[in-house]
Amino acid sequence: CFLSSNMDKTYGHGIIIFYEDRNFQGCSYECDTDCPDMHPHFSRCNSIKVESGCWVLYEKPNYTGYQYVLTRGEYPDYQRWMGYNDTIRSCRTFSYTSEGPYRIRIYERPNFQGQMMEFSDDCESVQDLFRSRDIYSCNVIEGYWTLYEHSNYRGRQYFMRPGEYRKFSDWGATCATTGSFRRIIHF
Repeated sequence: CFLSSNMDKTYGHGIIIFYEDRNFQGCSYECDTDCPDMHPHFSRCNSIKVESGCWVLYEKPNYTGYQYVLTRGEYPDYQRWMGYNDTIRSCRTFSYTSEGPYRIRIYERPNFQGQMMEFSDDCESVQDLFRSRDIYSCNVIEGYWTLYEHSNYRGRQYFMRPGEYRKFSDWGATCATTGSFRRIIHF
């Protein structure tokens, strides 16, 4: 079976195809726009093809729960996008120009207080450079970023668009622990 979102393909954001089984098998659902509730389209998701665009997938409906940031490519099983399980219930697409500069400021206290460091490149280990793994506030000045719960770009992911995040809950985290972060570069 194959389902399509029935949106005009010239919308310009991207196309993503969800498959119920690993290795792009089983029923599939093609999507080209934000979807706050994907449960009517499939019950589980074990593989994904991102044909174009950049996407943030969410474990729960209405863009909540664990987040997964995916760019163009093939993901034959949920471990490839660092998924915790085969549950995807909502998704958003986003577009941007990756040629521009990237700048992010991290702070050791809420409301942009305490020690601050500015980065323009990926950071594999926050603790090695920042003295602590805790980031309580953040200002994304330019570019799109993904924050990770653990070093080496592992663990829970948090999608960060330009803006001010006065406390870690502003980006969806339940604690201040951040192990690494990197730029989202669209290929």
